[in-house]
Amino acid sequence: MRAVIDNEPIAMIKVSVYRDRTLIDKTYTNDEGRYSAEVPEGELVTVRFDTHHSLTNAEDWHPSVVANVVADDRIPLDRLLLKTGHGADAESAVDALSGYLFAVEREDEDYARTAESRLSRLKQTSEVLQGIQRKLQEHFKAKT
Repeated sequence: MRAVIDNEPIAMIKVSVYRDRTLIDKTYTNDEGRYSAEVPEGELVTVRFDTHHSLTNAEDWHPSVVANVVADDRIPLDRLLLKTGHGADAESAVDALSGYLFAVEREDEDYARTAESRLSRLKQTSEVLQGIQRKLQEHFKAKT
């Protein structure tokens, strides 16, 4: 399984696996963008891909979330992450915004600082998505 951009691997992306609201495993992608997580087979999980505030790539990528996945060793979860400062089609913007929405209740002040900065560089054309983006920015700014 990999985290990639333009089919190039991304190292040091934090991959967190949740069952309901509980974190059950986390890891980081290696230099080849690969990762492996321990998940009980057949469990319904959510997998989140994001940067970590303490790493050099903290503001380089927008997050991504894959919700309601039935864990199985035959399901590869490769994610194409959206680089900050780049234009986003509607699907990529929704994916990134979902990643931030998932973080609203789970992350601390350090995360809020990088999230607010990354959100300020999310370029999109949809007014509805821009409204959600603004609300998220306000939320994270208030946490810092």
